[in-house]
Amino acid sequence: MQKIGIMGGTFDPIHFGHLMTAEAVRDEFHLDKVIFIPAASPPHKLNFKLTSPLHRYNMTLLATASNPYFHVSDIELKRTGPSYTLDTIKELSNIYPQAELYFIIGADAVQGLPTWHRVDELLQLCQFIAATRQGCYPDVDAIKKHFGTAGQRIHRLNTPELEISSTNIRKRLQRGYSIRYILPEAVCNYIEKEHLYQK
Repeated sequence: MQKIGIMGGTFDPIHFGHLMTAEAVRDEFHLDKVIFIPAASPPHKLNFKLTSPLHRYNMTLLATASNPYFHVSDIELKRTGPSYTLDTIKELSNIYPQAELYFIIGADAVQGLPTWHRVDELLQLCQFIAATRQGCYPDVDAIKKHFGTAGQRIHRLNTPELEISSTNIRKRLQRGYSIRYILPEAVCNYIEKEHLYQK
């Protein structure tokens, strides 16, 4: 059976932290590939001003181009309304009916998992991998216990520690600071060419 990782996020912009986490999960869980899915309208960020979906999609394509195991999908960009993970996983289940899907989630988002849209149904369709990082150690065991037997489909993985955030990258750019070596050069060049994240 094929094993596919799903890496969702706003990717505003995508950076080495995202890529390193995806690669660590792919290795540890022996995934055949990881699909990056830029969110069009994430429910938890409806009041945030995001960079246009097209720019975020293009940056994700550029960032993942050199890894043959990484792929990018625009399925959430094609849908209207909030980008619910359940809708995405249902669509991917139809595309890959024989695959086991693994949704990669950041450690900081694990605590809010019980509040996700129809999360019990979601746990029946895919497994979750909680990627923990330095300074963020959520009680994954407590979350697993909350879901009872379905909690066995939630896994924890300690990933390489890279203190990078998209928020910090945007702030650096607004201040005129360099972002070299924080994200792929192709993405840096795209941001510069398109004049993104400037005041």
